Amino acid sequence: MNRINRITAQLPNEAKSFLAWMEFQKGASEATVEAYAQDILDFEEYLQEYGGTLARPKEIGSPDVQGFPAHLYRRNIAKSSIARKLSALRSLFRYLQRTHKVEVNPCERVRNPKQDQRHPAMLNVDQAFDLLADPASALAGGLGPSADTADDAAFMRDKALLELLYGSGLRISEALGLDIDDIRSGSRHVVVMGKGSKERQVPLSDTCMGALSRWLEARSLIPPQPGERALFIGRRGKRLDRRQAARILDEYAKSAGIPQHVSPHDLRHSFATHLLEGGADLRAVQELLGHSRISTTQRYTHLDTNALTKIYDAAHPLAKE
Repeated sequence: MNRINRITAQLPNEAKSFLAWMEFQKGASEATVEAYAQDILDFEEYLQEYGGTLARPKEIGSPDVQGFPAHLYRRNIAKSSIARKLSALRSLFRYLQRTHKVEVNPCERVRNPKQDQRHPAMLNVDQAFDLLADPASALAGGLGPSADTADDAAFMRDKALLELLYGSGLRISEALGLDIDDIRSGSRHVVVMGKGSKERQVPLSDTCMGALSRWLEARSLIPPQPGERALFIGRRGKRLDRRQAARILDEYAKSAGIPQHVSPHDLRHSFATHLLEGGADLRAVQELLGHSRISTTQRYTHLDTNALTKIYDAAHPLAKE
């Protein structure tokens, strides 16, 4: 039983129906469905402490929902996570309204907690280069351009994955969702499926193309399961999952001497910020990241006033007078 099934097994049928609608009707990704399932389960467990349950949704009122953020805050849950959980509840109760399970949406007057203004975590340029540099023999064993063992192949897989995350700014779900047929020899780009089932073309650096080519040559040394077409596979021959990818990145970050925790999404933030610091156009970076709104791209960046001024001086025609 996978994680989503384990979570949904603890939920009333009303919530299960909503999650099935999200997956099969709305086309939400597995990661999104899992996150919503966990958020709704947190609310169900909170309700049960006071004798309530989503199995009787008409009994749930605004005070029940209003008490949930306070309950989470006392557990030291981040404000951003509280806001996400409330968003999941709003979607759930809108669905219950449409399916006539409730008449009034108890979430209507519940506001999100005021968010702290902070930038996403990221690496500086030197740290990014340290991460992508061939690790000292501790990880690579002096590995050359060819691979002879499953350990060699795993190293080449890891290198290709890290190059793709930082070099092209992919979401981890986009990178892990790629199949071997998506990588075409000699192509300078790859087509990825982003949020909302939107496709976009993402350019590949020469370094990334080389890393992907070496990994594809070595992939058979980690025997894939029959019919498995995933680009990135784990030791058991199945598609690499998010937790495995996070562990790989954590291992390489520690080996590179990076003191802070580094997540796959931090590499995406770093990709965006380093492009903008180098003078890239914000709209172009928006396209590369697959953001529907420019405001989302702006939040991904760490540009200070001096950096913005330098970009302005280098790019704006009036600044050159």
